[in-house]
Amino acid sequence: MDSMNSSFVKLIGLLTGLLALTVVLTAVVGGLVYLGSFGWVFSDRPDLALTEEKPPVNIPANLSLADPAGMWLAPDWTSVEAEANADDIRYGRELVANTAAFLGPAGKVKAMSNGMNCQNCHLNAGTAPLGNNYGSVLANYPKLRARSGTEEDIPKRINDCFERSLNGQPLERDSREMKAMVAYISWLGKDVPKGQMAKGSGIYEVPLLDRAADPAKGKLVYERQCASCHQPDGQGVGKPDGTGYLYPPLWGAHSYNSGAGLFRLSRFAGYVKANMPLGASYESPILSDEEAWDVAAYVNSLERPQKDLSKDWPDISKKPMDHPFGPYSDGFSEEQHKFGPFGPIQDAKSKSK
Repeated sequence: MDSMNSSFVKLIGLLTGLLALTVVLTAVVGGLVYLGSFGWVFSDRPDLALTEEKPPVNIPANLSLADPAGMWLAPDWTSVEAEANADDIRYGRELVANTAAFLGPAGKVKAMSNGMNCQNCHLNAGTAPLGNNYGSVLANYPKLRARSGTEEDIPKRINDCFERSLNGQPLERDSREMKAMVAYISWLGKDVPKGQMAKGSGIYEVPLLDRAADPAKGKLVYERQCASCHQPDGQGVGKPDGTGYLYPPLWGAHSYNSGAGLFRLSRFAGYVKANMPLGASYESPILSDEEAWDVAAYVNSLERPQKDLSKDWPDISKKPMDHPFGPYSDGFSEEQHKFGPFGPIQDAKSKSK
C-alpha cells in the first residue's frame, strides 16, 4: 500500500512539473510573438540576438511595354462562319498553328519544312499583340521590300517564312494550302485600314544598349530562364506523336536558318522581351532589356542552317543596323553589325540621310 501511495505522489509531482514547464514555454512564446509584432527579429548569433527588422527592399517591377488601350485584337473567331470562304480560313488557321503536321518532315500533305510551326514565331496563330502578329499584313501588302528589292505580295511573304524560318521549300502559289493561309491572314487584318499599321503589330523595339550584346552573359540568362522549355542543348521538346514541337529548337539543324528575321538581334530581343519566358507578356515582361539583348546574342551565336543571301539587299545602304552579313555601305565591322553597339551605326545612317 505504501508503495502505491509513493508512486501516486511521484506521478502528481511529475504532472505538476510538466504543467509548470508548459506555463513557462507559453509565456516565452507569447513574449516573442508580442515583440515580433513591434518589428523585432531573432537570430542564432549572440551579437544579433535582438535586432530591429529592416524594411524590405523594394524591387521595381518591369513596367508594361505598351498601353493596352487601342491594341489590335483579332476578329471574333465565331464570326468566321459568316464568311463565304470560311472553310479556307479555318484550314489556314490550322496550317499556321500546326504547320508541321501538314508540311513538316512527316507532313500529311507534303514534307517541305523543318518541323517548326508558323506560330512558333507568330504567337497564338498570329494573333498576339507584339507577338509578331498578322494584324497589319493585309493593309500593307503588296509592298516594295528592301530585302528583295522587289514588290512582294502575301504569298511571297509566306514563302519567305517557309524558306527561312522553317528552313524549307516554297509552297506552290496555286495550292490549296497557300490559298488557305492567305485567306486566314487576310481575314485577321480585314478591319485595319489600308496603309496603316495597327497598334501592337510586329515586334517590340527594345531600347539600344550602350555596349555590345554579350553571348556569355546571354548563356547565363538562357540557362536560368529558357532551358527548362527549350532544353539545355537548345533542341526543344518534340510532340509525342512526332508532329512538330511543344517547344521549338532555337539552334541546330532543325531551327530557323541564317536568313530568318529572328537571326537579327533586334528582332529576337524584341520578341523575347514581350513574350518570353513562358508566362511573360507585353503587359508583364520578365526579362530586362539587357537580358533580352544578351540572350539574343547567345542564341544567335550558335550553329544553325545557312542560307544563300547573295540576292538579299541589292541596295546595301538599306541594310538594317543589325544585318549580320556584309558588305556594308558604312565603315562598321560585321561583328558590330551583329552584336552592336548599334547606336553609332544608327547615328551614321541618320546623318547619311
